[in-house]
Amino acid sequence: MKSRFRSTILFGIVLVAAPTFAQSSAAITPAPYQVAWQDLEFGVILHFSTNTFLNREWGDGTASPAVFNPTQFDPDQWMQVIRASGARYVVLVAKHHDGFCLWPTRQTDYSVRSSPWRNGKGDVVGDVARAARKYGLRFGIYLSPWDRHEPKYKDSVAYDAYYNAELEELASSYGDLVEFWLDGAGSEGHVYNFPKIIETLRTYQPNTVVFADTGLFEYGDVRWVGNEAGAVNYENWNVIDRHGYLRWRPVEADTPLRRLHWFWHPDDEASVKSVDELLATYDATVGRGAQLMLGVAPDNRGLIPDSDVKRLAEFGAALHRREADNLALHHRPVSPEVAAALDGDPDTFWSAPAGSHHAEIEVDFEKPVTFDHTLTMEWLNDGQRVEKYAIEIWDGKSGQWVRVAEAQAIGHKKIDAFARVTTDRVRLKILSSTAEAHIREFQIYHWGAPHTEKSAEK
Repeated sequence: MKSRFRSTILFGIVLVAAPTFAQSSAAITPAPYQVAWQDLEFGVILHFSTNTFLNREWGDGTASPAVFNPTQFDPDQWMQVIRASGARYVVLVAKHHDGFCLWPTRQTDYSVRSSPWRNGKGDVVGDVARAARKYGLRFGIYLSPWDRHEPKYKDSVAYDAYYNAELEELASSYGDLVEFWLDGAGSEGHVYNFPKIIETLRTYQPNTVVFADTGLFEYGDVRWVGNEAGAVNYENWNVIDRHGYLRWRPVEADTPLRRLHWFWHPDDEASVKSVDELLATYDATVGRGAQLMLGVAPDNRGLIPDSDVKRLAEFGAALHRREADNLALHHRPVSPEVAAALDGDPDTFWSAPAGSHHAEIEVDFEKPVTFDHTLTMEWLNDGQRVEKYAIEIWDGKSGQWVRVAEAQAIGHKKIDAFARVTTDRVRLKILSSTAEAHIREFQIYHWGAPHTEKSAEK
């Protein structure tokens, strides 16, 4: 279980006055590395440490390094399982709140160097990083600021030096990092020198996305969704306002594969979420323009448990099946510009007429199609522009367009579900945009959602 930085944290930074020039949300654009990160969409965070061997979620820093001794440690197995789930990146918890380090750090003896595993010569971080890249997954690091073992933690200045030395080791020794997590559990009232932390990271990793709560607004690249249920419960805008500043801060929504458990526990099979639960989570995160971060926990053998292997494979297969038949690919001929939004290729996009604030994409079929979901993506390099949109179908009986879905933000990706319909004409209608809309994809699916059927006959 993890918690986040709260408003009571005392940050070691000085907030400058709000800028004197006006900022517009529509004018805020992402950095290239933020765009690349958002395209990853689905990642896994790995919890594996002394807690794994002690049936704990929260360690207090007193566990002996001797308890850490996996007998079948196999990060290749981890990555095969994770890749089968459809995830594209992994973040390893290199140090949790108990302070035990999964790499042979030079800063403390409280690490794998003092464990019996591989006679103290092992390096979990290095092995996991190599395995991730071997299987085509991006790799990132979680390094807990809170440390319940290290005596220096009582002295903010001394601990800052200690933490930054650990961070320098990780940032300089394990290749490119796709994401760096700052999780502030237990840190209320403690002063951290965040400018120095980010300076250290950026020295070695200029393109790493920094995850943090909005309390670390000035230095984060990604914000926490506000819950651990894996759900975006609101219209999702990438630009947020804090301290009078506007910044591009997309959402990452984290939730564990096993209900309420981030670390592995024995006799815990009933907590594994069902495929339907995972699909609902995906639609409430990726389907609302956010990133899904799913918690996966290897067991005390050093393997992902069989039940988790099975469920993750089932989840990945279900996602693949859903994406297999995009009805929009079978449209009647359209202009090359419109075709760029219907080709199944997110690297191409359609642009509405220059300067427009309303526009539409119509998809016509040779014969009626039945569907219950649409998937829409904005091209965000120039900012998030769509403020309101609708999905409409042509009703041949009434000779009118019928609205089946309507919402505000599209953002990186938006999945809309509605009662099953049948028609030969569908359109995405941009009702309001700050400038001409850019649409990477408009896709149409029949996923068999349990909705009442509605027909729009010719």
